[in-house]
Amino acid sequence: MTLLLHDRLNVGLLGLALLGLVSGLVLWLSGQPDLAKIAWTAGVVPVLGALCVEIVRSLSNGEVGLDIVAALSMSAALLFGETLAAAVVALMYSGGTFLESFAQGRARREMSDLLSRVPRTATRHRDGALDEVPLDDIAPGDLLLIRQGDVAPVDGSVESTRAMLDQSALTGESMPVRLEHGQEVMSGSTNAGEAFDLRVTRRAADSTYAGIVRLVEEAQKSKAPMARLADRWSLLFLTVTVVLATAAWWFTGDPIRAVAVLVVATPCPLILAVPVALVAGLSRAAHFGVLIKGAKPLEALARIKTLILDKTGTLTDGRPQIVSIDRHGDMSGDDILYFAAALDQASKHPIAQAIVAAARARATALPVPENVVETPGGGVAGTVEGRRVVVGGAGFVASQAGVAEPESAVVDTGSVIVSLAVDGKLMGHLVMADALRPGTADLLAGLRKLGVARILLATGDRRAVAEAVTEGLGFDAVRADLTPDQKVMLVLAERKTGAVMMVGDGVNDAPALAAADVGVAMGARGAAASAEAADVVLLVDHLDRLLPGIEVAQRSRRIALESVVAGIGLSVLGMIAAAFGYLTPVQGALLQEGIDVAVILNALRALRIVPGQTGRKARSPEDAASRWSLETTSTPHAPEGRI
Repeated sequence: MTLLLHDRLNVGLLGLALLGLVSGLVLWLSGQPDLAKIAWTAGVVPVLGALCVEIVRSLSNGEVGLDIVAALSMSAALLFGETLAAAVVALMYSGGTFLESFAQGRARREMSDLLSRVPRTATRHRDGALDEVPLDDIAPGDLLLIRQGDVAPVDGSVESTRAMLDQSALTGESMPVRLEHGQEVMSGSTNAGEAFDLRVTRRAADSTYAGIVRLVEEAQKSKAPMARLADRWSLLFLTVTVVLATAAWWFTGDPIRAVAVLVVATPCPLILAVPVALVAGLSRAAHFGVLIKGAKPLEALARIKTLILDKTGTLTDGRPQIVSIDRHGDMSGDDILYFAAALDQASKHPIAQAIVAAARARATALPVPENVVETPGGGVAGTVEGRRVVVGGAGFVASQAGVAEPESAVVDTGSVIVSLAVDGKLMGHLVMADALRPGTADLLAGLRKLGVARILLATGDRRAVAEAVTEGLGFDAVRADLTPDQKVMLVLAERKTGAVMMVGDGVNDAPALAAADVGVAMGARGAAASAEAADVVLLVDHLDRLLPGIEVAQRSRRIALESVVAGIGLSVLGMIAAAFGYLTPVQGALLQEGIDVAVILNALRALRIVPGQTGRKARSPEDAASRWSLETTSTPHAPEGRI
């Protein structure tokens, strides 16, 4: 609401300044100079008043900005009767402020949408019946029913025999995990298996998901403010302006010369060039699928020195894929996939759906399975083309088909093994894992060429998996087993050596995205929480969009600086001419207007930026086949077999 009122105020001030200038010109041309001066003054006073309030607020925060020069020029022009010059300055200043406000936009929206993923009600067991109750009515000890596809609304423990949960949004583990009776369930986890009962251990306000929301809010509050690019030049330019105006008045005794100097010195090249170039950069970046939430994040993106990447769903694809097919019988690899996919059509399990998708990608026509029986957390048994087929974890297949697992079946670190038995014989295994995104090595090399000095991996997954996926990629550091608050601490620690960019896609990444100088979210399939907390959203599910995004930001900032230097150089020459009496205040204002037009035209060159690396180069699937993110099955959360 505050940002909306601020935007409306800027629009109102611009409208008043324009109305005052135009109406004054009409009155002056109609032979009523006194009324014209009143109209010009009326257009200047609201802008000057708002400007003075902003100056007081900035000074109270210990900030000295270029607004002081604009206030001096308007005040001096009104004081000495140069109302037309004051009106021109007021229009230029309010126009620049409006553009800057438009460029920044709403860099942050309220995090209320973060909780929208969790249901507002829950299904509670009570006196042998099921009731839908609000979350606030749930107390520790209550027994809830979590149906398939439901999101756990509160923290609790598994009351049923077992539960299959997708915790990827919270922990970064892309594979669903199986929890046994009594194991803890984090709120925000999605039920990927059959319905189960959950014994509540914490109220909704004290749950894991609510804690992540609070982390995001705290991280946003602690984020260091970034000064406007224009303000970094302010003190020097202010000093030069005041000295030159004072000298002109002192040595000539003519206050109008000082007014002319101040009018020419109104820092519109700084006030206008920066927002125009950055707004153009925002538009250009969006053309390449990079949504940047304002001018400040774009400017920060141009100065990134450290990049921190999440793993699952960011560095990796986040979805299980078939790495290889191991044969242990007389079936070919295609036949193993055929029978496994045919039976798995009857299952909604993510692993099963990945197997079906792989078969269909090969244009394989799959028959309809019969007599299907699915065991949650184990696998599926049924009949395919008259043959008895069992697909699932090694233990499940062994018990259902009466076969023994051969010693040659070796589980690679982090991979998931899906066994297949046909007619009581073990035919082979489908080795599945989370794929590294294609072209990752080229991406990291391109980022280093753009000036990113340090690249780190930060993941909630185990160290063995993190090291396996980053082997040979040249990461400067790998941080594993991280909780959301530990990711925030890592970001804050790295910020001591330079601007930090954090890239993530899950709810667990949202606090770190908020704490970083630039938070980047994978918008195509990432969690809404990460997109809300981020400064930049990749609109397409390709990490290589970072390359054109950073390059557009760097070149936009460079164009803004070029415009500033050229504009200030011309302004200084005009100030000198005004000091020697060659320019009146009105002429100085018009000269400054011409400089502004030139500066804006130059700043608009950012709309034509063509990045040298746009990430459009086609990647061969084989480039990704040699490196995988490996999700292990050896932890208590991911027991042997199908998970």
